[in-house]
Amino acid sequence: MNTHPNVTALKLKKKSRLLEITFSDGSQHSLSCEFLRVHSPSAEVHGHGKPVLVTHKKDVNIRAIEPVGNYAVKLIFDDGHDTGLYSWKVLWDLASNQTTLWEQYLARLRAEKASREPLIAMNIKYS
Repeated sequence: MNTHPNVTALKLKKKSRLLEITFSDGSQHSLSCEFLRVHSPSAEVHGHGKPVLVTHKKDVNIRAIEPVGNYAVKLIFDDGHDTGLYSWKVLWDLASNQTTLWEQYLARLRAEKASREPLIAMNIKYS
């Protein structure tokens, strides 16, 4: 038996880089693309019990959303990341714990002297 509501609607707001999620209990949540990217349920991010700190994703966006059965979606990010399956349970857990997870992420960034800011390619022109 599910201990979480199912997702009934997803709406990607590309301009504001937000994914709006509606659950079967009527609750609605907005999760930033950055939040979803740095909390990806992929093995690439979670490693072997020691989650990788994902940095420089402040401006990341979702390029596509692909349904996986009737229990999950695959989010394809514009940085090329596409290996995380976001089940309804994962989305519910992320939405329900968003504030705490985000504060923990920011604290870890500070502790490791890392940054959310995107890496900027230097375009140097010589005249």
